[in-house]
Amino acid sequence: MKVNILGTDYTINKYKYTDKPEFEKRGIDGYCDNVLKEVAYVDMTTYPGYEDETEGYCKLTEKEVIRHEIVHAFLAESGLKENAGQPVGSWSANEEMVDWIALQFHKMLKAFHEADCL
Repeated sequence: MKVNILGTDYTINKYKYTDKPEFEKRGIDGYCDNVLKEVAYVDMTTYPGYEDETEGYCKLTEKEVIRHEIVHAFLAESGLKENAGQPVGSWSANEEMVDWIALQFHKMLKAFHEADCL
């Protein structure tokens, strides 16, 4: 699948946990590669610790991961990935902030629609 991020096409690819060494090496379930323009995420049914989760639960988790990584892509394509005022630990790389945007955006979008302010 492809998604356009501020004029740049990113591919979104789903991998088994064992397909990408980055998942285990970095202890992650997804990542955004702004050089290769890829959002990679784990098929949660193959993620350690999720063996007993339902398929529906795994799909919901995958959607959260994809949203999170797309937020990283938007920040990177905006020029905010690493040049946000600090050489290390900039606000734009803060995982908590990225999670907040990824988790709350659909609620914000709904409110914007309800307020007819788009």
